[in-house]
This record gives sequence, C-alpha cells and structure tokens, in this order.
Amino acid sequence: MNEPTLGAKLGAEALGTFGLVFGGCGSAVLAAKFLTEDGVQLGIGFVGVALAFGLTVLTGAYAFGHVSGGHFNPAVTIGLAVAKRFEWKGVLPYIVTQIVSGTLAALVLYIIASGKSGFSASESGFASNGYGAHSPGGYGLGAALLTEIVMTAAFLYVILGATDDRAPKGFAPIAIGLALTLIHLISIPVTNTSVNPARSIAVAIFAGPAALSQLWLFIVAPIIGAAIAGASYAAITGARPNAVDVGVANNPGVGTAKKGR
Repeated sequence: MNEPTLGAKLGAEALGTFGLVFGGCGSAVLAAKFLTEDGVQLGIGFVGVALAFGLTVLTGAYAFGHVSGGHFNPAVTIGLAVAKRFEWKGVLPYIVTQIVSGTLAALVLYIIASGKSGFSASESGFASNGYGAHSPGGYGLGAALLTEIVMTAAFLYVILGATDDRAPKGFAPIAIGLALTLIHLISIPVTNTSVNPARSIAVAIFAGPAALSQLWLFIVAPIIGAAIAGASYAAITGARPNAVDVGVANNPGVGTAKKGR
C-alpha cells in the first residue's frame, strides 16, 4: 500500500481532531444537562460524556487511522515520537493541525450553543478544564497535575500496547476508545479530563480568562505523561521501538504509527 502524503495525513488528523473536540466537548456543552419544557431531565450526564469521548476516538481511529495513525492529540503525537513509533519531523505539522482543527470545532460548537437564550461560555465553563475553584469536584493544583500526568501516561501505554505487533490485530481502536472512556470516568470530577492539549486549548479560547489562566497545566501535564509512557514502554514490555509502520492490513485503524516487534 502506498504511503499517504503528508497532506493526506494532516487532512485525516484535522477530521479526526475536529470530531473528537466537537463530539466530546459538544456532548458536555449541549447534552450533559438537558431539561425539556416539562422539566424532564434528558441529559446524558458525565457518564454519557465519558462515553462520547471514547466513541469519537474509536470511530475516528477506524475512519482515519490508516491514513494518519489516528493521533488527534498532541500528547499522543509526542508520546509516539518519544517511543520511536513516529518520526519527529512530523510532530510539529501534526500538532499545529490538531490545535487549529480543534479550535475550529470549538468555534462551531460555540456558535451552536450560542443559539440558546442566556448561554454564556464563560459562565458555563464551555467544557474547559480546571483545578481549584474550576475543578468539577474542587480538587487542587497538585491533584490535577498528578491526575493528568497519570491518566495521559495510562492512555499512551494502552495505545502503545494495543498497536504492538504482539497484540491481537484489528482491535486497537476499540481498546483505545474504551481506555479514553475509562479515563474520563475516573478524572472528570478532578479536572474535567484533558489528556489532550488540543482539546483543552480549543475550548479555553472561548471559555475566557479563568480557563486560559489554568491552561498551562493541561498542556504541560499531558505531555509529561505521554513522554514518560513513550520513554518507558519498550523497557517495560520488551518491545523493540525501531519497528516498521503499522499498515491497515496489519492493524486497521492505527495507520502510520509505528509498532514494536
């Protein structure tokens, strides 16, 4: 199979990241709490939001992973590069594409949400991440920092393990999507769950000063967690990091990430 061009890879990353931010954050902004005119609660709650994030990654990985590797997340891109599963020369184009596409998705979501009378992105939080007074459960800086590092590292370990050539073939997107769902179920109360700087940046732009003032944590912590996992996976599992590209015939849904052998 011919190697996709860089333009094709970036296009796939743009579509996948747009879907993740719009689908995941959209479920939180539009559907988490929803009352009918009769006062009936039809909202999906935080469990539904967690599932929505997982589904966006699962479907996106199957749809676009064979083209770009299905990163949709700067931390994933960096973690894979550290693990020698992705070339460093592609890191910056991927990250720029992910942030721009995520921000576009947040803009579309903002326009839709603004169609409801009384909507305020700053007052609602607009699915932004935070700690202290901006944590859903009131968790402080230290707890938020540790949570994001640990959760992102766990996410990368699942990605690296599921795309290892010793893993069952064809199931990587399912494992990755379920992992992201589990991560949200654990950490929404702490930070509203980032593990993805592009997702955090995108909504913080519209959520306003409070979200922007805490945004640094949701850029730094996921990158640290991803780098830890990327640097340690091969040593822990015995995988050889300098492996061949994953093709759709070998592991559908995880495209051009590289896997250990």
